[in-house]
Amino acid sequence: MPNARATHPTRRGILAAGGALGLGAVLTACGDDDAKSGGSDDGTAAATSGPWTFEDDRGTTVKLDQVPTNIVAFTGVAAALHDYGIQVKGVFGPTTTKDGKPDVQAGDLDVDQVTVLGNAWGKLNVEKYAALAPEVLITTTFDTAGTLWSVPEESKDKIAQLAPSVAISVFDRQLTQPLQRMWELAESLGADMKAEQATEAKAAFEKAAARLRAAAKAKPEIRVLAGSASDQLFYVSGTNLSVDLEYFKALGVNFVEPSEEDKKATGGWFESLSWENVDKYPADVIIMDDRASTIQPADITEGTWKQLPAVKAGQVIARSPEPILSYDKCTPLLDNLAEAIENAKKVG
Repeated sequence: MPNARATHPTRRGILAAGGALGLGAVLTACGDDDAKSGGSDDGTAAATSGPWTFEDDRGTTVKLDQVPTNIVAFTGVAAALHDYGIQVKGVFGPTTTKDGKPDVQAGDLDVDQVTVLGNAWGKLNVEKYAALAPEVLITTTFDTAGTLWSVPEESKDKIAQLAPSVAISVFDRQLTQPLQRMWELAESLGADMKAEQATEAKAAFEKAAARLRAAAKAKPEIRVLAGSASDQLFYVSGTNLSVDLEYFKALGVNFVEPSEEDKKATGGWFESLSWENVDKYPADVIIMDDRASTIQPADITEGTWKQLPAVKAGQVIARSPEPILSYDKCTPLLDNLAEAIENAKKVG
């Protein structure tokens, strides 16, 4: 939970905030590391035999004698692979909520059919990980150093000894790049990328992208602010590092941009505002961090928030700062923002 150290976040702590979106994830990363075990589906949707090779976004090439089936992945990555028919044995990261329901980052993953090795960011039970006899660990990376997302710093060396790792970069690039890389990874693991479900999902994404581009072009005056909420602070994200915001901006969305000077303390990701100053940037639409580690709009009690023009106009929607990297899960992100802009009134 929050403590004095939270006011001086480390670089890894900043990244744990989801790439620009507040320190909520850092704080909840201090939560319990209880692991939950369940059964698991065997194999993949179209498992193949023979050697397996994949070069990840760190430039690291993993070579195995056969296509891995004992896969452990960060929850959001497991959810993306699930959409392509690839099942994993274990997951780490936010997986279930307090009431046992799937976390937003779990997507359509059957959380009762995987072994949960740590149900919070930065938690991974090494003993239970070893017991799964993992063949590969798959996650994302949010920096140029290729730091494995949500792999605990204190046990990363032990974890590395148990299985090779694959990292898909979600740092300083547009959403379409990691989407394509996840597609390639799933295909290498045996997914049938010519299947109707996969091809239709990709086509739907492209249609949604065209819709968002058209909406932004039709209403260039609509200013969109990407925010995240914690008890003490409100965070305004810049667009130059996050895969979703970079892509939305490329499609023409008019974003509120914190000054570079104000973002320096967080490595360029976001600006921290007190709740008294939450109205610093005029905005017509606010897209809010939907992760369980942050306070959701309906639960924000600050009067200054309730007085924001976009809030009073009902022009607040969810944003997924750590998008599940499948076309099926990213399409609604585009459609929802397009719809918000299409219907927005100029209020900021």
